[in-house]
Amino acid sequence: MRTQFDAILFDMDGTLVDSTAVVERTWRNFAAFHGLDDETVIGHAHGRPTAETVSFFIGNPELAESETARITHAESIDTDGVTEIPGAAAVLEALADQKWAVVTSAGTDVARARMKACGLVLPEVFVTVEDIKVGKPHPEGYLLACTRLGVDPQRCLVFEDAGPGIAAGLASGASVVVVGGYQGSETAGLHTISDFTDVVVEPGVVRLSQENRSDLYRKVASVG
Repeated sequence: MRTQFDAILFDMDGTLVDSTAVVERTWRNFAAFHGLDDETVIGHAHGRPTAETVSFFIGNPELAESETARITHAESIDTDGVTEIPGAAAVLEALADQKWAVVTSAGTDVARARMKACGLVLPEVFVTVEDIKVGKPHPEGYLLACTRLGVDPQRCLVFEDAGPGIAAGLASGASVVVVGGYQGSETAGLHTISDFTDVVVEPGVVRLSQENRSDLYRKVASVG
């Protein structure tokens, strides 16, 4: 893995924010209403845009569109049970003077509501599902964030928790750190952290405490 990066990019759900309660509640209701297996729906939905999941299970385009709008609105006002991934707030605050962004499959209203509910700093560069044409695992979201930050994707570090997002980060050319316990073909050889309490931020440097405090991110400008 490269040890010098120009920016850090974060997924949101499952990475910065634990929205498991509201996500499962939302998709279980959707599954029950349409007579679908709830575990199958939840498994497909994780890390993917709402519209993509709805369209996967509902073949009628008009019904899929109305269901997507209904679910998006419901999620934007439901933050019951949404919590910060441990250590996330401290890491974001410590990165205040660095280049960083959030790239999420959620809509703008949902993303802002969840981050605010957890007391997380909102990024200047916030790429949501409304900003892209193709969702994760396609790298469009991460590439767009890099463009807005004015950085080369290959000089970026991505924190992700789910298969589609990890694949998207890698496809963009960035280096990826896995947050949480997900394991799959995408995670082979990648650094993994349980949460952000395993991350130590110092001036210009981000270290992984689980990796013997080895440098993971160093702003090029800070090392000459």
